[in-house]
Amino acid sequence: MAKQFPSLDKNLIDFIERQHIFFVASATADSRVNVSPKGGGSLRVLDANKVAYLDQTGSGNETSAHMLADGRMTIMFCAFEGLPMILRLYGRGRVVLRGSEEYQQLLVSAFEGNEPVGARQIVIEDVDLVQTSCGYSVPLYAYQEDRPNLLRWAEAQGEEGLDTYRRTKNVFSMDGLPTGLFDAD
Repeated sequence: MAKQFPSLDKNLIDFIERQHIFFVASATADSRVNVSPKGGGSLRVLDANKVAYLDQTGSGNETSAHMLADGRMTIMFCAFEGLPMILRLYGRGRVVLRGSEEYQQLLVSAFEGNEPVGARQIVIEDVDLVQTSCGYSVPLYAYQEDRPNLLRWAEAQGEEGLDTYRRTKNVFSMDGLPTGLFDAD
């Protein structure tokens, strides 16, 4: 039932653009495996073998630490509406730090210049394998709306509060690996 492809085609890109949620998995050889849900509106397909998502400040920064130490990453989409399908993007990722020239260029070219309050970094995955599978066991769910909680929290923190929070909670992974978030300082 699983099919593999060297890159994304138009049908798979259309599928990605319809999803409201995706999951990012990463690890190093000696770390815990991390899986994080992300809002679908934060991901962009840059080309047939490259995707990027605008990452928000969160309680940890495991993906960033794993990208710095190892780079292996999988992004997974599940069809919760319509025809069943699971889509996985396998590859290597890297983090583009907020405030860098590359970040600013990506923000304009891929995200229409819209930086939500609380944006932390952009994560890019170079995709080397695309795999679909049936998704027959994935339940049907109806999308209602995005939660406003993270945006409200970030607005309440303000830029200074977000910086303090990131320096307290986002500098090391739960396994003690550096995230590189403030390497440019």
